Amino acid sequence: MIKYNHILAVIEPDNDNQPALSRALEIAKKTGATVTAIMVVYDFSYDMTTMLSPDEREAMRDAVTKDRSAWLAAQLKNQGNEDIEVVVEWNNRAFEAIIHYVLDNEVNLVVKGTKRHDDLASVIFTPTDWHLLRKCPSPVLLVKDHGWPVDGNIIAAVNVGTEDDEHAQLNDKLTHIARDYANLLSGHVHLVNSYPGTPLNIAIEVPGFDPDRYNHSVRTHHLEEMQSHAKKHAISIDHCHVKEGMPEKVVPQVARDIDAELVIIGTVGRVGLSAALIGNTAEHVIDDLDCDVLAVKPDDFQCPLR
Repeated sequence: MIKYNHILAVIEPDNDNQPALSRALEIAKKTGATVTAIMVVYDFSYDMTTMLSPDEREAMRDAVTKDRSAWLAAQLKNQGNEDIEVVVEWNNRAFEAIIHYVLDNEVNLVVKGTKRHDDLASVIFTPTDWHLLRKCPSPVLLVKDHGWPVDGNIIAAVNVGTEDDEHAQLNDKLTHIARDYANLLSGHVHLVNSYPGTPLNIAIEVPGFDPDRYNHSVRTHHLEEMQSHAKKHAISIDHCHVKEGMPEKVVPQVARDIDAELVIIGTVGRVGLSAALIGNTAEHVIDDLDCDVLAVKPDDFQCPLR
């Protein structure tokens, strides 16, 4: 059962629509959680005021934050949401302000809107989105401006073919969360798992290697593991999708095929050089999704900003 006590909705200062706030309120209504609306502001002309005294610079910063606080409070009041707490932070790195608030206030879920690129009919993720996905200790829900219909499909992207205990635990965690959201939204859980094709270099270089037999063996292994995982969590095998290919191709394709409303995915949260060299499979998956995404960290995740 989802137990959210405190949801943080990230407000976009320049947007008329606030899908993050709408989604946060929708979830809060079903879970009894409180909602805080956070807006991070920064006026880059502040960087050009080094000739001013510290007091004058402080006054300028206070004026901007008070103006934005009043604007946001008025917007919420007009929408009948005046009981929502308003937080306005001054920071030129929005993700840092958001994560520090999460760490200091026991936030259970961060909800942020994503941007749609009209020409490409796809979602564009901002640098702030990526930083939150990598570094925020709480689950991050990236949402589009649309509703969650009854009987919608919810995907948990799992990796059942691994023998790694950390991945196995994360698979269980993602599936539990998917079932909780399905119960919350009267939806249906689907499990998606990809498996790699035959390595071309092995097929060429190893004498007597049978690529068809190898591929059949790998697929059979993943199917058996998926059946075991689905049975463990009481999920119909008809809602299990095991396909050959890279996860960044398979998960978005299945999401499109079944018109998924939400994809739940685990992120390892690599940062720095390891992220640049190794990459993050979850990020490649997310980059090609055109639906809401809930990114969840492993239980042992350590926030780099803590």
